[in-house]
Amino acid sequence: QMADPFLYNTGDRSHYGCLGHEVQIEYLKAYVCRPSFSVDKAVIVVHDVFGWRFPDIRYIVDLIAGHGYIAICPDFFKGTEPWKSTDHWGDFADWMKDHDPMKVDKEADVVLKYLKEQCGAKKIGIVGFSWGGMAVHHLMLKNPQLTAGVSLYGRIIRDSEERYNLLNPTFFIFGEKDHTISLDQIFLLEEKLKQYCKVSYKIKVYPGQVHGFAQLKPEDMKPDDKPYIEEARKDMVDWIKMFV
Repeated sequence: QMADPFLYNTGDRSHYGCLGHEVQIEYLKAYVCRPSFSVDKAVIVVHDVFGWRFPDIRYIVDLIAGHGYIAICPDFFKGTEPWKSTDHWGDFADWMKDHDPMKVDKEADVVLKYLKEQCGAKKIGIVGFSWGGMAVHHLMLKNPQLTAGVSLYGRIIRDSEERYNLLNPTFFIFGEKDHTISLDQIFLLEEKLKQYCKVSYKIKVYPGQVHGFAQLKPEDMKPDDKPYIEEARKDMVDWIKMFV
């Protein structure tokens, strides 16, 4: 039995009252949160397998908006069912075939157009978690409009050397105890980036942390993990602030 790759313990999550609102952008729904003052910088947040309505991801959107960015989480699953913690793990591979994190280019373009034309955004960054971390890695190789990216524990896909030629500054965040991503894979990523990447990049591994650690809401954190979760979030925001 292969270990469950994306799913961390979603357990009983506390309720979260969101600060933003939902919008329709062409064929996509999205959750948007704006700062209380006018800004021309935005961040796209790419959800994990649990989709754009998952409370943890909305918490992250609100947190980023609190740092002075228009923050938006589009439904990259385009109205199809997200993975649920009650689903059977044996069906995951089939589910993934219809939810490919490398096939997000069209949705990204729709959201970029909206942010530029409707929200007045001049600089746009992107952050993504797990499934979304893979999508960010892909988009940072393909879309020059994204001025910086943060990929949080996206499984590392090694289909070719083209995986390393990033277009703009990208930060990769991993947990040391993530059973889906081995330290060997992380070392290889670092080696290949040194070889092929022409822009700023950073890789950081957080001690003792498991898959999904950085998106927990404060009341769901364990005391031992809290400092690492807060550090990862601060590092994520600092990277965005440096480049976006």
